[in-house]
Amino acid sequence: MADILATIAANYKTVGLTIPSKTPYVAVDPALYTGDWTGKYANNKTFKISVSDVTGFRAKVHYQSDGTSKYQDVLIKDNSFRIGDTKFTLTARNTALIKNVVNDPASGQTYLDQAYATHAS
Repeated sequence: MADILATIAANYKTVGLTIPSKTPYVAVDPALYTGDWTGKYANNKTFKISVSDVTGFRAKVHYQSDGTSKYQDVLIKDNSFRIGDTKFTLTARNTALIKNVVNDPASGQTYLDQAYATHAS
């Protein structure tokens, strides 16, 4: 039961930090997103985000980091998308800011991991 409440509490924190966008979904350039994105968080954990099948503003994404593997269909809006608790924001050509909400099972605290990812072109 405590795990469920911790997840709900983390979600409320995450949702509260989100500012809704009033811009419409528009088609993106697939070359800007398609491929593998890699990086390393401050705690030296590496991650890889693979983006494929970019059509219009939709894409298929696979996120891998420290034993975590997530697959998801995403919608790209305002140069960003979310996969689970992770947000990908394209900041420049071949560079993206990755923000990942992490729940520490020992303390029950949540914190935000941030890192830059580079596109393997």
